[in-house]
Amino acid sequence: MMNSGEKNTMTLKQKDLEIIGDYVQKKLPVWLDSLSYPRSIQAWDMELRERIVRIEEELKNQRELMKQGFEQVDRRIDQVDKRIDQVDKRIDQVEKRIDQVEKRIDQVDKRIDQVDKRIDQVDRPFEQFEKRLTIITVLIGTGFTMVTVLMSIFKFIS
Repeated sequence: MMNSGEKNTMTLKQKDLEIIGDYVQKKLPVWLDSLSYPRSIQAWDMELRERIVRIEEELKNQRELMKQGFEQVDRRIDQVDKRIDQVDKRIDQVEKRIDQVEKRIDQVDKRIDQVDKRIDQVDRPFEQFEKRLTIITVLIGTGFTMVTVLMSIFKFIS
């Protein structure tokens, strides 16, 4: 038995440390396999690296797809802008046509006024003729009445 006052220390030489290191290096994979890990750490590490590489590739593909999507959206926006410009041009054309129609309406109104004036000028002689005809009709009616009255009086006297 050892006394509690005694220290039991073992000094290892460099050669002993190298032997122990070689032994541990040889036995470590066996010990790790026996720990019920289905794969070794190296295989697991390689699998993780492969997964990381695949994820990076997928991210790169996603980034490319996003760029393409943004480019398509930009092209679509440009197309919509062009269509809006076309609609603006068409609206301007319609406004010009409306202005032309308004001018034509004004011209038609002026022509109608001119026609009304002409009709008024043409109606004046007809009105004068109508007045004269009325006067002549009254005179003829009065003349017939007078002739009838005079004939009746002559007949009555004779």
